[in-house]
Amino acid sequence: MQPIIIVLIILVVLVFIALIRTVQVIPQATAAIVERFGRYTRTLSAGLNIVVPFIDTIRNRIDLREQVVPFPPQPVITQDNLVVNIDTVIYYQVTDARAATYEVASYIQAIEQLTVTTLRNIIGGMDLERTLTSREEINAALRGVLDEATGKWGIRVNRVELKAIEPPTSIQDSMEKQMRADRDKRAAILTAEGVRQSQILTAEGEKQSQILRAEGEAKAAALRAEGEAQAIRTVFESIHAGDPDQKLLAYQYLQMLPKIAEGEANKLWIIPSELNDALKGLGGLVNIPGAPGGAPAAPGGAPATRPAATPAPRREAPPFDKD
Repeated sequence: MQPIIIVLIILVVLVFIALIRTVQVIPQATAAIVERFGRYTRTLSAGLNIVVPFIDTIRNRIDLREQVVPFPPQPVITQDNLVVNIDTVIYYQVTDARAATYEVASYIQAIEQLTVTTLRNIIGGMDLERTLTSREEINAALRGVLDEATGKWGIRVNRVELKAIEPPTSIQDSMEKQMRADRDKRAAILTAEGVRQSQILTAEGEKQSQILRAEGEAKAAALRAEGEAQAIRTVFESIHAGDPDQKLLAYQYLQMLPKIAEGEANKLWIIPSELNDALKGLGGLVNIPGAPGGAPAAPGGAPATRPAATPAPRREAPPFDKD
């Protein structure tokens, strides 16, 4: 009985192994390459798959998700003979598991070498300044070449990014000095522009202030002149309306004489010839005895009748010193 039991156990184990090899569960976003006697037969997709045990074998399981592969820094020579180290990152995705398995031995290594050679060709036609400022251009050119070359491998390159572009240390020092000088220059220019703008605004403010002040003074002078003209017009109209006689005018003339003599600078006062006529008119107004033009005093205090006299010729009074 023991040999039969052993045989049964062996058969059960073989059946169990056959079942395991027959039923293949493929995870999502994964593909499996099936070979029969070393020859490709089909590609298993995600889910439950049945294969022939001991005849069909699964050679490779390929991840169909987008992959990110960073490559180490690569020395590249620019057009102006400067060596720069460039780090790259490749975003790719396997679209054909069969081509990725049979068309290239190692697609990761193939993509890396293709990236290095293509990058050297692109950077070799650029100088250092253009290389540092043209990352988008380099990325687009590198992606176009890689996508075209890896298409037959069943791989699609989605993105190519340059992580870092490191020029030599001496060039970095020179660039830092140049950038520092440019910043100092821009700071000086901005300071000068600020001072200039401030002076311009100050001058404009002073100009506007002077213009407004002059306009105010002109308007004030015009208003004062208008007021004086109105006052003179009112006085003139009042005088004409009152119809003054010669005696009133003579009295006003005498009142103005002291004002004419006022002032410390008036050392010499010239008596006008009209003073006699004014005194005559004043004497006739107040009837002062003995005054020029007044009536002589009669006995008993009554004013005597003034005889008619012929008008005397007009004479200029001699000047005399005020002091």
